[in-house]
Amino acid sequence: MESPIAEFYRDRSVFITGGTGFLGKVLVEKLLRSCPDIKTLYMLIRPKKGKEIDIRIQEFAQHMLFDSLRRDNPSVLNKLVAVAGDVTLPGLGLSASDVQILCDNVSVVFNSAATIKFDEELRTAVEMNVKGPMKLIEICHQMKHLEALIHVSTAYNNLDKESIEEVIYPTSMPPRQLVQIVDNLNESQLNTITDQLVGNCPNTYAFTKAFAEQLIRQEHGKIPVAIVRPTIVTAAMKEPLPGWTDNLNGPTGLIAGAGKGFLRVVHIIDELVGDLIPVDFPINLMIVAAWHTATNKPEDITVYNCSTGDHNPLTWRRFNEYADIAWRECPPKEMLWYPTFTCEGNYYKHKIMAFFYHYVPAYIIDTLTRIVGKKPRIVGFYDKADRAIACISFYMLRQWRFINQNSFKLCAELTAADQRTFYFDVREIDWRKYVCNYVYGTRQYVLKDELSTIPLGKRNFRRWFWVHQLFLLVLAGIFMFIFYQFMRLFF
Repeated sequence: MESPIAEFYRDRSVFITGGTGFLGKVLVEKLLRSCPDIKTLYMLIRPKKGKEIDIRIQEFAQHMLFDSLRRDNPSVLNKLVAVAGDVTLPGLGLSASDVQILCDNVSVVFNSAATIKFDEELRTAVEMNVKGPMKLIEICHQMKHLEALIHVSTAYNNLDKESIEEVIYPTSMPPRQLVQIVDNLNESQLNTITDQLVGNCPNTYAFTKAFAEQLIRQEHGKIPVAIVRPTIVTAAMKEPLPGWTDNLNGPTGLIAGAGKGFLRVVHIIDELVGDLIPVDFPINLMIVAAWHTATNKPEDITVYNCSTGDHNPLTWRRFNEYADIAWRECPPKEMLWYPTFTCEGNYYKHKIMAFFYHYVPAYIIDTLTRIVGKKPRIVGFYDKADRAIACISFYMLRQWRFINQNSFKLCAELTAADQRTFYFDVREIDWRKYVCNYVYGTRQYVLKDELSTIPLGKRNFRRWFWVHQLFLLVLAGIFMFIFYQFMRLFF
């Protein structure tokens, strides 16, 4: 009984939605590795044209995250069972036979399926983030042995408050009323009233995640439920691999863009706390919350804010400094420009700097590209990057306090062994070491630059340094010429 949590999952079956996503992959790997006696992991997987779900689950099991499992305990991967379905379809698109299998066998449900696009159309966001949990709850009520439902939400869904407590806040209308409005309007009508419906929420993602929480609160009945609200989920601190990430979302895109010399200035107030949370922390919290919920069977829903800002804050300035140090140690093998990155909080100064640092070199490169008969791309890349950063800039120009006392109370109830295995105490994070691993992970897993190419990257880094110095010299000369002409004209 050294690990009551691992013992809890022995011979129990789990149902996971969103299992092929960023959080889902880490959740599956952690359950299989740290709870090896778990019975079955049923994964809701959307069929793709020309590819059956059996093939998809086999390809999923071949992911590099599971390399250590294939080496040390390959039979555990046989516990992965694909269930064909789609959260946007009635009844999650499940067949009657699959519903019966789930209802007869599942003890724990993890719901992490969602659209995480901040600028998603409202209809799609409601379909995924509100109606999806609604359909899941209906199926959960049929599960004979269900002991815990863990719903993944976001800490950023009640941002009209400076401090976000671990409670479910009221929404502007009942969730089913929102669903009815969206279902009854055509695209033109819905687009017209979207801003009115969303109100003070920064985007449709935060708006719909708040409604999902309220829906679960109203309709969970006797199902024991816990909600986990992470802040900005970033690369892994330790598990499954230090620095592992598989996408360019959020700070990862900033790290990659800065390292490539593509992003050189971003609209960020650098003294604000970023409130990043390594992905392994919410995953461990989810696994432990399921155990605690099933064991204690609380009547009310327990909410866990999973954040770092209140107990181990990291400012954007410090994040940038640590990332810059790491990139100088392991620069990418190819760069668009010499890597320099500036956080600028003033909107107008940012625009001016972006024009000179981003668009002037971009237009020069694209002009040279046209001259040699190739298709220009750099200006288009910056236009896309500006739109992507605009979606997250709201979070980089503001700061909130997320109260996470429930997480610390839960951690105190664990055995010493479980505290080590299922760690989620954010005070343990060494930010300098973490950001260094984050940069290495972005280089290796996102940019696909093997570590063996670091010497090549350092040579290119030195070349681009001198190109950058020459550019600054030319730019200074232009300013001096303009200033000279101005003085001649007026004096």
